[in-house]
Amino acid sequence: MTDIRSEINAGVGLITLDRPRALNALSLDMVRDLYTLLFAWQDNPAVEAVAIRGSNKEGPFGAFCAGGDIRFFHSAGLANDAALEDFFTEEYRLNHLIFNYAKPYIAFMDGIVMGGGMGISQGASLRIVTERSKLAMPETNIGLFPDVGGGYFLSRCPGSIGEYLALTGQLLLGADALPMGLADNLVESASMPSLWDSLTANPETSVEERIKALKSNIQESTPIDHRPSWHDSGIDTCFSKSTIADIMVALENQNTDWAQTTIKTMRQRSPLMLHVVLEQIQRGRSMSLAEDLRMERNMVRHCFYTEHLGRQGVTSETIEGIRALAIDKDHSPQWNPATIEEVSTEMVLPFFTSPWDAQHHPLADLD
Repeated sequence: MTDIRSEINAGVGLITLDRPRALNALSLDMVRDLYTLLFAWQDNPAVEAVAIRGSNKEGPFGAFCAGGDIRFFHSAGLANDAALEDFFTEEYRLNHLIFNYAKPYIAFMDGIVMGGGMGISQGASLRIVTERSKLAMPETNIGLFPDVGGGYFLSRCPGSIGEYLALTGQLLLGADALPMGLADNLVESASMPSLWDSLTANPETSVEERIKALKSNIQESTPIDHRPSWHDSGIDTCFSKSTIADIMVALENQNTDWAQTTIKTMRQRSPLMLHVVLEQIQRGRSMSLAEDLRMERNMVRHCFYTEHLGRQGVTSETIEGIRALAIDKDHSPQWNPATIEEVSTEMVLPFFTSPWDAQHHPLADLD
């Protein structure tokens, strides 16, 4: 397999993402290998549970997954490569499989966990983070939206936290993810190897008993009342508004350092995609995961093919955002429209129109 190591040991399927130079960013081959593996293990009686981790240049742990391979998105988008369409269809299918997995699926989320990394961990039955964990859905920074089910799991965060995280790309450090409902337990990174090994130690005991012991062990070290340093009472006040314009006005009215920082952050993001993302989270709140993934599959198609905006050629916010961040690295994306105020409803709503009829949607069979 490409950049993935796997084995079955004492009834547990063990997966290690092994592309450390790219912080385990998911390639199309990795997505395909993960899906093939997990699909086969679901019906394999020798596998009673699954655990997944990442690796860094020194070995296991230290990094989980930095997301999808955005350099591939850029080159495939420019080349009109059909593999780009395959990537998102197959990645979202993988996300759906994990969220609905028939066996315990345990994510050891040490280090960076962003974008696609959230997609292969948020559906886990047990999500373990450490003080080194850095979680985020930062897609508005590259002219994209929080996909891989982000409309589903972010919209289910408390209050209007989901809108805030989706629009700003705010970084969550370890314990920050707990009160947001994006992680279950916090442990010290130094304990990760022993916790991982405990799943396959004492094979004379059942897998169920080993998982129960793991949960009991890590529960003791998890803080009960943690408040992230970035959390502000203004989040619900501002981000519960129904439009980006109303959110910006509410932030101005806060007149706090947090509000000014948030305004500055949002002014750096793609204005068009801010409006699209707010609509996504609002819609996602009343959708099933399958419905949300179908919506996101429609959206991502429109992110790379911009005829709905009356544009032709390489005029994608996503292509431009990736260029500025990862290709030319000038960090000066030329967003179109350039300001939040220039975005109209007519630009936003076509993102939610499916290019396919229901029967022929690439994810039509998800339930």
